[in-house]
Amino acid sequence: RQRLAAATGFGEIAGVGQVHRADVAVVREGGVTPEHDGLVTDRPGLLLTTVAADCALVLLADAEAGVVGACHSGWRGTVAGIVRQTVGAMEELGARANRLRAYVGPCISAEAFEVGEEVAAQFAPSVVLRRPGWERPHVDLRAELSAQLEGLGIASPRVELSDGCTMTETDRFYSYRAEGGTPGRMLGFIGRREMGGR
Repeated sequence: RQRLAAATGFGEIAGVGQVHRADVAVVREGGVTPEHDGLVTDRPGLLLTTVAADCALVLLADAEAGVVGACHSGWRGTVAGIVRQTVGAMEELGARANRLRAYVGPCISAEAFEVGEEVAAQFAPSVVLRRPGWERPHVDLRAELSAQLEGLGIASPRVELSDGCTMTETDRFYSYRAEGGTPGRMLGFIGRREMGGR
């Protein structure tokens, strides 16, 4: 994070504890906010960060309102509505969903995300895949997040979805599943610069 601050020129960096729920905090100063998976701010010069290694990182911005948000969306947070909560917190600061741009970072792909029936039952059937040869169902986390964003009024071309798979591309990404639970983490970040920059 210190190297990130130096490289980006942001003086303060905020992060979250990431607890796989849907709690979002409004922050206006640097530091770690524990017990949360999402952060939003309207303060220029503050960089929001979140990390993951199979879960998705979702970054959001309303440039007109000067409001940004970042959340960590694993399967539990996705089901609990972390993206909806993050967008709602941004709207309380003056953002509008129909102006938001979103980026969904690399995460585990549907081909790799094997789950139990109890997990599959918490998702819409449209994002649960079953194929001959697969002993258990798979979930398309990226498709679910895309559908949630669209339901909030944030759709293509204002949504960018990474097509990288963390589990099958460990030469490029970190993966909790593929690397035995002890990999590094990928860091997503977003902020609004001072002096009117974005």
